[in-house]
Amino acid sequence: MLQLGVKMRFILIAIIVFGCSQQESVEVPRFSGVKAFQYLEKQCEFGPRNPGSTGHKEFANYLENFLKERFDNILIQEFEYIEPVTESLRKGKNFIVQFNQDAKYRLLIGAHWDTRAISDQDKNIEHKTLPVLGANDGGSGTAILMTLYDMFTADEPPIGIDLVFFDAEDVGRSFEGNTFAVGSEFFSKNLPIKKPDFAIIVDMVGDKQLNLPIERFSYNIAPKKVKEIWDMAEDLSLNAFEKRIVEEIYDDHVPLWENAQIPAIDIIDFKYPNLFYNHWHTQQDIPENCSPKSLEQVGTLLLNYIYVSDHK
Repeated sequence: MLQLGVKMRFILIAIIVFGCSQQESVEVPRFSGVKAFQYLEKQCEFGPRNPGSTGHKEFANYLENFLKERFDNILIQEFEYIEPVTESLRKGKNFIVQFNQDAKYRLLIGAHWDTRAISDQDKNIEHKTLPVLGANDGGSGTAILMTLYDMFTADEPPIGIDLVFFDAEDVGRSFEGNTFAVGSEFFSKNLPIKKPDFAIIVDMVGDKQLNLPIERFSYNIAPKKVKEIWDMAEDLSLNAFEKRIVEEIYDDHVPLWENAQIPAIDIIDFKYPNLFYNHWHTQQDIPENCSPKSLEQVGTLLLNYIYVSDHK
């Protein structure tokens, strides 16, 4: 009888544990790569969005109206700067939208919406002075944020989310890292919101041949978060993510850490499309070289991190 009682207790414990796990399981919303790609294409309809251009001004107006259509509480952070690559006086705008403002834990998800004024990496010398359309470099990260905005206005996320659309990221002189990321530099030195607990930047994530190794600055800043996120990608069979540390890239995550001590990482594919060909900062950064499936992998990872991770 004693042996039977022990067995019964084990069965009862198993039922209780199983029942609790069922109750605590969370349904993660599905991220639509198709919708995100439509937002990528929509941005490109405005042409290049390099600061000072007509496309930049018109898309800024579009993005402001897009955000205000369903959400009154948006912040617009305006600033002036000398653009390093052209040495011209420019005006910039960061757009910030906050969800679940009472939440204790806050995650910043950021991307830059501007594009580059010159195609300095183009092999055709006649193209080098032309602005870049920026389907991937500028368009892809912004498309993911716009899609998340749609989802979070329809159904508030379980943690605090700060979506930040940074301006003036791609304004630097080639291979002089700290001349880039002017918008996030201004944001991090003049925080208009409560300091987030963690930040994820998404940049150049629309490549048809998407490959997302671990960027070195990200690993140095937040190694535990990097491991958690890339482990999660592996568990989800998101094959674009690769557990390999590569060179450092000065992107919007660096000023967030250096100026505001916000632990921040960068999800970025710097080989666009691969080691043998290059569309980055050229006239070939167009929607035809991007993919909805790539956007969907990154969006899926972000949603799983938001809904499933134990945020502390």
